[in-house]
Amino acid sequence: MLCVVYKSLKKAETYLFVERRDDFSRVPAPLLDTFGTPQLAMIVNLANRDRLAQADIDKVRDALRSQGYYLQLPPPPENLLKAHLAGQASTRD
Repeated sequence: MLCVVYKSLKKAETYLFVERRDDFSRVPAPLLDTFGTPQLAMIVNLANRDRLAQADIDKVRDALRSQGYYLQLPPPPENLLKAHLAGQASTRD
């Protein structure tokens, strides 16, 4: 199963996986508006892979089959202050 991955120029670390190159017919218009003009990042053969770097490959395959696209969002930012304060609290106990 081939898929085409596009990156967003508007949203950092946001990627859109679709079934065919330049075919966004199954992607909702509001999502494309928010995503911005897609920039081709890569073409991936999902049949030859057992994992992806930042997404669950089974979820990507299922989404491509059922809705025709998969949107990969960036991971939530790490709250370093919260982690630091939690570390301080545990050393006081």
